[in-house]
Amino acid sequence: MSEPISAPQAPPEAPPAPPLPAPGLLFRPRLLALGEILLCSDLPTQFAIGALLILLGWRPIARTGQLSLPFVLTMSLVDTLVLIVLMVLLTRARGDSVRDLWAGRRPLKQEVRLGLLLIPPIFLFVVLILNAVRRWLPGLHNVETNPLEALAAGGAANAAMFALVAIFAGGVREEMQRAFLLRRFEQHLGGARIGVIVLSVAFGLGHYVQGWDAVITTGTLGAFWALIYLWRGSSTAAIISHAGFNALEILRVAIWGT
Repeated sequence: MSEPISAPQAPPEAPPAPPLPAPGLLFRPRLLALGEILLCSDLPTQFAIGALLILLGWRPIARTGQLSLPFVLTMSLVDTLVLIVLMVLLTRARGDSVRDLWAGRRPLKQEVRLGLLLIPPIFLFVVLILNAVRRWLPGLHNVETNPLEALAAGGAANAAMFALVAIFAGGVREEMQRAFLLRRFEQHLGGARIGVIVLSVAFGLGHYVQGWDAVITTGTLGAFWALIYLWRGSSTAAIISHAGFNALEILRVAIWGT
């Protein structure tokens, strides 16, 4: 006997599609990331610390008419401490690793060696680009005496104090800050490429007081250090090369002047 033909079974029902998140939930991580970027951008913290120092009787301008080195030194180092604490707290609040953010997984000695090797070519690059800009676009050299370099030109004691600012507030804090901000762009604000562009432009404009030629130079350097961080996944090489470059700049000014 032939077996009875069974009726065709209906195809299994597809599982229901997960509900789309509300537009507000999609926008919230971006808004939080933007808020963290603004908070850790230097502007709020330096404004608050500077205002507090002025209330306590500190003078931002010395009697000579130049920036006050004690004021700049204190504000910069306090701002460095405050920003690092803020970035640590915000990173942990997201459940991310502080070590992964700044140290990465590469051997420390390898990163330190790379940072040291980068110092001479960076110094040479800055000399070349500054001279090229001043020769071919002399109008961009609109600040005759760099007000920040002038702080280091008042003798060995001034140079040593300003070196603290240049190394810790410049080399260390700025590279830790760059990594933190780049991570926010990577995760929530359009990706690392946009982060490199935005942060490098902002980094250059942050040196406007030194002249448009300094804006171009520092903006280019900022892009370079951002790419180093993205390449290595660690801030170590960028910190070492940035701090070393700044130290050489202070030594140059202390010896030969501005």
